[in-house]
Amino acid sequence: MSEKLKPSNRLMNVAAYLPKGAIFADIGSDHAYLPCHVCMQDSTAKAIAGEVNVGPYRSAEETVNHYNLANMVDVRLGDGLAVIRKGEIKQLVIAGMGGTLIHAILENGKDKLKSVERIITQPNVDAKSVRTWMVKNNYEIIAEEVIEENGHFYEIIVGDLNTSGNTLELTEKELLFGPLLLQNKSDAFYSKWKQEMEKLKFVIIQMKQANVPVNDKISQFQSELEWIREEIQDGKNNP
Repeated sequence: MSEKLKPSNRLMNVAAYLPKGAIFADIGSDHAYLPCHVCMQDSTAKAIAGEVNVGPYRSAEETVNHYNLANMVDVRLGDGLAVIRKGEIKQLVIAGMGGTLIHAILENGKDKLKSVERIITQPNVDAKSVRTWMVKNNYEIIAEEVIEENGHFYEIIVGDLNTSGNTLELTEKELLFGPLLLQNKSDAFYSKWKQEMEKLKFVIIQMKQANVPVNDKISQFQSELEWIREEIQDGKNNP
């Protein structure tokens, strides 16, 4: 392993949303690259790297020991938020897994989140599930971005605990696309949704050809397809 730790651009973008002096957990830590990177850049940070399986847990330990960061990064074995204690962290990172799984981890560990001021997520798919959980559990989405890496598109969604007393609400369209992403569409946003549109067209065709078509689901997907067309039609080279 190189002496200079260089996480992927995706993880670097995720890490950028952690404040100086962060006290955070990274769930599903992928060799503990993100916690180690953050703590090497910020001597006041403290991190927990959580892994559910023994193999990744040992890999994370190896990374932490290699960079002599055992006093700053605590590697723990456990399922989801079971690795943290109540009141122990102020920020939470869950990156590199499906939105449905991120939703389940947050829901199952809700009792651990009372002290968590910021949740930084990077769902590989189904970002809508993450936004739905945040709105329902009083986390206001304060930052979103779409990034492309190795031919894949990823969304980063950052939620801060809502202390305003105002009720948080998002429309179905905002849950799908992201309220902030709709306001400031990047090139990656257009590229992602052009790709998603083609996938959805194919899925609808396949569902219509099924022996027993699921009409409710087809209708939902057709509505989403129309939304996508509406949102990308102002982009360059879009139909």
